[in-house]
Amino acid sequence: MKRGIILKNDLFGEVYGESEINDIRNMIDVVCEPLSSEKVGSNPSILSGCDVVMADWGSPKFDAHILEFATDLKAVFYGGGSVRGIIGDGFWDRDIIISSAYGANAVSVAQYTVAQIINCLKKVWEYRDSMQTIRTYPQRDIFNAPGTYNSVLGIVSLGMIGWHVCRYIQAITEMKVIAYDPYVDKAQAAAMNVEMCSLEDVFRLSDVVSLHTPVLEETKGMINGGHFRSMKPNSSFINTARGILIKEQEMIDALGERPDITAVLDVTYPEPASPDSRLYDLGNVIITPHIAGCMGPECRRMGRYMIDELERYINGKSLKWQITKDRFSILA
Repeated sequence: MKRGIILKNDLFGEVYGESEINDIRNMIDVVCEPLSSEKVGSNPSILSGCDVVMADWGSPKFDAHILEFATDLKAVFYGGGSVRGIIGDGFWDRDIIISSAYGANAVSVAQYTVAQIINCLKKVWEYRDSMQTIRTYPQRDIFNAPGTYNSVLGIVSLGMIGWHVCRYIQAITEMKVIAYDPYVDKAQAAAMNVEMCSLEDVFRLSDVVSLHTPVLEETKGMINGGHFRSMKPNSSFINTARGILIKEQEMIDALGERPDITAVLDVTYPEPASPDSRLYDLGNVIITPHIAGCMGPECRRMGRYMIDELERYINGKSLKWQITKDRFSILA
């Protein structure tokens, strides 16, 4: 039976609850009670003799110092999204398997996005603000809400989150979906019932644009003020990816010029936005505090993904969520 440790952060222990921990114990010999990152960091010899680490947001960085003691470590199952914060120098040299619950987090992000798409198309935010001001019902046609029937959703990047958004929105609305993604070919797009087009056309033709691009050197600042200025009247923009993908000052200037555009920003750059940022002052900007990903009981989905992955690993089956060195730059 493989030996392992469960790492559990005091603030985010929802990932592995009692039932999840019991399932883990039935598959591996857990050598101690769940430990915090600080405990392992201060005494890495705890990892000596362990084959498996079940981690969540409380994981230490697996760098050369930690790996010096974790001589038997073969696999890390990370009940979180990005593994950028836990991969250190020397990790890939050891051929250690690492799997992440980014797929589970993608479900929550996509669900948040779909909710915001519908809010935007129904002009929920504008009506809310208007009612708080006039303290009665406004005229319902005053904001020219696009609605969900035959309106256009533009998706920037059809990775896992973008694909989920596309699938969910097509299941509950009659919206047309267009997308920009240089890595998706026509056959893939046809199978998803998505029309591929340029980034400029996504902004120019969509009633809602939703951004789901990974952070790479070539994607930083890929969205500029011109994209926002080209948007349709009464359209909306949603960002649940990363703020660094946008030239933020250019976006702020464009949104100031176009009060008819709504921007829902779950991420900013820097994060959070500085207290003196104009984003807080613009009436057409809604900022949420990076909540699109798993929250509360949703975090158990991430734990469950990694327990299922552990079972596949123990039984010698192909892993579903493994992150290789080649995929790290995109999925990290």
